[in-house]
Amino acid sequence: MVPRLKQKYREEIIKKLEAEFGYKNPMAIPKLEKIVVNMGVGRDYISSKNAKVLEVAAEEVGSVTGQHPVVTRAKKSIASFKLRQNDPIGVMVTLRGDHMYEFLDRLISIALPRVRDFRGISGKAFDGRGNYTLGLKDQLLFPEVDFAKVDKARGMNISIITTAKTDEEGRALLRFFGMPFRQN
Repeated sequence: MVPRLKQKYREEIIKKLEAEFGYKNPMAIPKLEKIVVNMGVGRDYISSKNAKVLEVAAEEVGSVTGQHPVVTRAKKSIASFKLRQNDPIGVMVTLRGDHMYEFLDRLISIALPRVRDFRGISGKAFDGRGNYTLGLKDQLLFPEVDFAKVDKARGMNISIITTAKTDEEGRALLRFFGMPFRQN
């Protein structure tokens, strides 16, 4: 079964992007490449060196994304943070294909509307190449996370990587998917 947003991209979004930007080559039309979900454990793990904190974070990211996360490690030692090189500092998952479209659908239709006093997301978080990064302050926005098992609210970063060349193309692509950008 084809994910809903993937089908919407094929049937509607490609035509809308062609009309808006006037692409001659169908390969030039922007599309989603991957979504990276990252959760740092921060001072909780570093101060206590408690491996349980890392396991809980990995379990939460795994339940939200449907994939087993990879442990991220520190690149440099920082004495003031009591951090040494190669210490585990978080977990991350890279989503591609159908998993990516299904996650984006759940993010847009379920998780973002659950944000308190939600007025839309900022349209300024593009990187200049059409990629968008979104920070969430709480993992409980996703219904897959069990409220009873959560010991502490941890945020996560969600990076949406596209093949768009400019921010305007990336913004249009995400807007057509239904991303609720704030009206300035």
